[in-house]
Amino acid sequence: MNERIKKLFEHEKTMKIIIAAGIVGIALIFLSSFNFGGIGSEKGDREFSVEGYGEQMESDLEETLSSITGVGRAKVLLTMENSVEYHYLKDSTTKTKEVEPKIRGVLVVCEGGDDPVVIERITESVTKALGISAAKVCITKLSE
Repeated sequence: MNERIKKLFEHEKTMKIIIAAGIVGIALIFLSSFNFGGIGSEKGDREFSVEGYGEQMESDLEETLSSITGVGRAKVLLTMENSVEYHYLKDSTTKTKEVEPKIRGVLVVCEGGDDPVVIERITESVTKALGISAAKVCITKLSE
């Protein structure tokens, strides 16, 4: 067995292949530490921002509410109670939980904001989607 290995290393071509494979392996290890445009990143790896979270929620709500019959064009404003909270294991850097900010209130301004039926549909949709009480939702008509 040892003689076979010695014979492999005696050939110059074999040595070049082994060295090239080693260099490629090291390069791949080095490149794996970079994140190219979010490839392979998971939700937990992204940096959380309250502004981004609020803007995304507003955008999602506007799109969803606009698709409800009678609502028409809609604009949404969210107010947040606090920023994100991170919970870690005691004496550790291991994150166990990430608590998203609580929504303090929602303002919906839409074309159908003066129709009681539309107001009820919006209120029910927003309260159930965000898990908040109807007292935290304000709906009004969009000016023309």
